[in-house]
Amino acid sequence: MKKYFNFRLLLVAVFTFILSCNNRDDEGGPRFPEGSTESVNLWVQDSMKRYYYWADQMPAKPDYHLPVKDFFKSLLSSQDRFSFAVDTQDPSSYPRSVRNMYGFDYTVIQLANGNVVTTVKLVMKNSPAFNSGLERGMMITKINGKAITAANVEELTSSIKDQTVIELTVGQWKNNVVVNEKNITVYYGYSFEQPLESKIFEKNGKKTGYLYIYDFPDGIAQALNQKFAAFKAAGVQELILDLRYNYGGSVSSAAALCSLIPPGISSSSPFIIYKGNKNGGEVKRTFSEQIAYDPNALSFNALRSNALILNKVYVLTSNSTASASEIVINNLKPYMQVIQVGDVTLGKDMAGFTVEDKRKPKKISWQLHPVIYKVFNANGEGAYSNGISPQISASEYTALPLLPLGDIDETLISSAMNHIHSKSADALDKSVKILFQSDTPSAAIGK
Repeated sequence: MKKYFNFRLLLVAVFTFILSCNNRDDEGGPRFPEGSTESVNLWVQDSMKRYYYWADQMPAKPDYHLPVKDFFKSLLSSQDRFSFAVDTQDPSSYPRSVRNMYGFDYTVIQLANGNVVTTVKLVMKNSPAFNSGLERGMMITKINGKAITAANVEELTSSIKDQTVIELTVGQWKNNVVVNEKNITVYYGYSFEQPLESKIFEKNGKKTGYLYIYDFPDGIAQALNQKFAAFKAAGVQELILDLRYNYGGSVSSAAALCSLIPPGISSSSPFIIYKGNKNGGEVKRTFSEQIAYDPNALSFNALRSNALILNKVYVLTSNSTASASEIVINNLKPYMQVIQVGDVTLGKDMAGFTVEDKRKPKKISWQLHPVIYKVFNANGEGAYSNGISPQISASEYTALPLLPLGDIDETLISSAMNHIHSKSADALDKSVKILFQSDTPSAAIGK
């Protein structure tokens, strides 16, 4: 199985630019000895000048003597939350988080009575956390023997970057208290690619398909096609997409999903518009063109043979819904009604590709992941850097313990089902206050 390591906090598009180190023999710019920190920084600067969305805001005279990571950061726009650089020869340079190190995430919430509790919201299948017995809905009371409070949770989370094992004290939530506490040891390690999870709910003679999608890796089109073939064969009339924890991934995989849902589209229907700097310009792609950027994808026509042809779709979201997931929401809107249930998305209205030295032998081990494009739908709509707001505001923390994803009584699923069958909309429960989430950008370690 392919190892899954979610180091990509920036959406990586489905192509990689092969970039050689620039020399300055005919440019009259600064020159530095090959292999020096300064020469690497010069390559970083040249690359960013060519591709970075905010290239015109970069400093004219940066300090070439800075360490490479600091130099890269010195070039970034104040508007940029997502660009990052890593040294492929130094694992410590990669962004780290609870999710990509251990395979789970948690949220600290303040209840109506003022009590502060920490609940496990996500456990990735076949992850270190999963193999240690951690489950969604468990409550964490201590990390490495220290009781979790609103004041120290960020510090406790950050301390994980220097550890290869963590001790969690967890329990069950019953009658508003944590019971049956026990200790769980979770080791740092790999989490494998996550499977699609689906259900079909039947109520009052109407069938609703539910599909949980953790992320959008290249090659997911075949699995999506199989799920939609099953939905179609069962006579599904409504669809709920659960993207609440989906950071994004391949735009082509997002396009493949979008091709399986609405009516009235063809292979030549416009799907996405990329807008870059003065060098990148504007790039428009149809459904078929974008899907084809994944070499393992099915064709648009093969996918359409199992399309549900629905006039509306429900999408479950949270603050962790980002990049390709937001593209699904925004880029379906020109073709159908999108009813978003949950919370405001992260606001990653951009895309990029990996910039690296592909010479053989490679002379520069650094890999850049800059923001290169802003993305828009077929109607030219985008600019959602503050997130996409739901039509139905709902909090999955309204009722504790959290139920398994795919349970019809789980809060966000229940909110969507209520709207499907009664057109009622649940209000976001203001009595539950989110104090900290381990999967937000501010909780990422080593950005």
